[in-house]
Amino acid sequence: MTRSYFTPKGGLPAQGERHYDPARFTTAYAIIPGTCLSDIVTSFLPGWNQARAWILARPLSGFAETFAQLIVELAPSGGSDTPEPDAGAEGVIFVTGGEVVLTLDGTEHVLDAGGYAFLAPGAAWSLRNRGDVPVSFHWIRKRYVPAPGIDAPESFVSHDDAVAPIPMPDTGGAWATTRFADPSDLRHDMHVNIVTFQKGGRIPFAETHVMEHGLFVLQGKGRYLLNTDWVDVEAGDFMWLRAFCPQACEQLGDEPFRYLLYKDVNRHPELTL
Repeated sequence: MTRSYFTPKGGLPAQGERHYDPARFTTAYAIIPGTCLSDIVTSFLPGWNQARAWILARPLSGFAETFAQLIVELAPSGGSDTPEPDAGAEGVIFVTGGEVVLTLDGTEHVLDAGGYAFLAPGAAWSLRNRGDVPVSFHWIRKRYVPAPGIDAPESFVSHDDAVAPIPMPDTGGAWATTRFADPSDLRHDMHVNIVTFQKGGRIPFAETHVMEHGLFVLQGKGRYLLNTDWVDVEAGDFMWLRAFCPQACEQLGDEPFRYLLYKDVNRHPELTL
């Protein structure tokens, strides 16, 4: 399988262009198209230099509740020695373009496109672009929720190429998930996986579940059911799905449909807001 990872280039659409679909914001889901990832919607982050970010989700009334998701672009020599402002946060970095040096608990790791790192709560880490081209990566952050009698998870580094996708039962491999953490490991209260649909693959029922989702299309095209709406999406589009929002999808086109998927897992439902 030939893999590619959408990476935003910034800039602005030409005045003669019109890019309004499928952008939408509803009480059940939201879509931020890749065409929205322009220069004028970037943010700058305290403690980071030569960096800008597209903030796709953050905890907000009526929107995401459990996580923040950013696409960070680092210019050459850019990075941070104090990247995480919340001592109780955990995170995942997934690189889509360029090469970045992650120093994690005193050890350096070089992450290229497809590189993945889980950053445990309280981990000491820094990030630097030592190359001569920009680096782009997703940074997903969540406030870690401890559980009685269960230790916090440990940091680790992996790669898309290093983890074999696990086919869903009775799909002939048309629907598979690359799981970077063991789903049965109760130390983890979030998973960030890659879901892949080969030609003709689909979710053949409307999933409805307690997990909240952030979903970024890395490659290919698909038709996605979000609540009651079928929407065509492609590489670069981001979807947020609140808990219990019905979802399904169908792969479109000739290349695999792949997306980076966040979900909160392995904890009792809170009984108060």
